[in-house]
Amino acid sequence: MKLPDKSIAMEEVVAQIPDGATVLVGGFGVPGTPFALLRELARQGQRDLVLVKNDANEAGMGIDHLIAGGQVRKLIVTHLGLNANAIAAMNEGRMEVEFCAQGILAERIRAGGAGLGAILTDIGIDTELAQGKQVVEMNGRPMLVEPALRGDVALVHAARADCFGNLAYAATARNFNPLMAMAATRVIAETEELLPLGGIDPDAAESPGAFIDHVVKLDAISEEYGIVRR
Repeated sequence: MKLPDKSIAMEEVVAQIPDGATVLVGGFGVPGTPFALLRELARQGQRDLVLVKNDANEAGMGIDHLIAGGQVRKLIVTHLGLNANAIAAMNEGRMEVEFCAQGILAERIRAGGAGLGAILTDIGIDTELAQGKQVVEMNGRPMLVEPALRGDVALVHAARADCFGNLAYAATARNFNPLMAMAATRVIAETEELLPLGGIDPDAAESPGAFIDHVVKLDAISEEYGIVRR
């Protein structure tokens, strides 16, 4: 059986993301964030989006382009502290924000990829993070029911990919990307280097191509991908 070539033009594949989609966005600050895909999504103007990301990037970077354009209805995130625009959008009621402890966010996404409905945890009990959430008793202890997270689309960034979608990440740029690649109906990967099938050793494929639907080769690396210096 011949494996398919999943490479596609960025404009074409981003156009398939509908208004109202829940979009999982890889990255931890700069490393692993799919900046090019996010810029194209901002340019095309899809609205009413629900974004799931570890952080809100910084002003003028990453998902901030979508927030500034009023395209984000809700953001599920661990912190906003580096993005004054995101904080203002939350405080002014222009964007709903759901905060989630970082480890719990990762586990909720992992659970979504594993087909689970929820996880149980005592993290957040008796804090604002528990407001409105179901609490059950397990072994005599109260536990929060944290629903699993899945996306209609996941946007991930890889250092290398082959045409079937096997992905390899650069060091800590791996972060949330493999989890998100398992937890969405459609997964779009941007890659710095696109190789022919077999170009990535099976042991080096950190996200197997079976989870990846589309691969976009980056023509250039913008300044957003550089190390942020302060």
